Amino acid sequence: MAQYSKKSIASYFQIGNQAKTTTAKGRALEDLICYVFEKVPGITVTKRNVTNVFNTEEIDVAFWNEKHPNGFYFLPHIILAECKNWSKAVGTEEVAYFITKVRNRGLVNGIIIASNGITGVGRELKAAHFQISSALKDGIRIIIINREEIEQLSNTDDLI
Repeated sequence: MAQYSKKSIASYFQIGNQAKTTTAKGRALEDLICYVFEKVPGITVTKRNVTNVFNTEEIDVAFWNEKHPNGFYFLPHIILAECKNWSKAVGTEEVAYFITKVRNRGLVNGIIIASNGITGVGRELKAAHFQISSALKDGIRIIIINREEIEQLSNTDDLI
């Protein structure tokens, strides 16, 4: 298990907080997620900020998962991540759009890193939580990770 540097994590968040544009804020969160995920055995970044051939959908980060026994052995080989370094919770439309990106690529898992979480109440399946619940009928599972959860990470076992 690899250790995370709390100082490094805080630095990435500080860069995002001080960024002048939404693109720079998002890029700081993407850099952080690449740092966090690439420490997990078997995970590598394959693509960042790429659009599909039709120029209709952009993927923030795509990871290749070797399914290492000490890593994400339970997730598929391709993992897509959407990074939202917003000052508010991510809403229904954005969550639904990411689910569509996952579905359009024939994948079944995706990760949304949302600094301030997503809208609604999980237990009540309201707002964005409803979109995640509805995707399950198609076999699509979306994991949400927020800033507080990232700040609490000490090592890769915490993330896994």
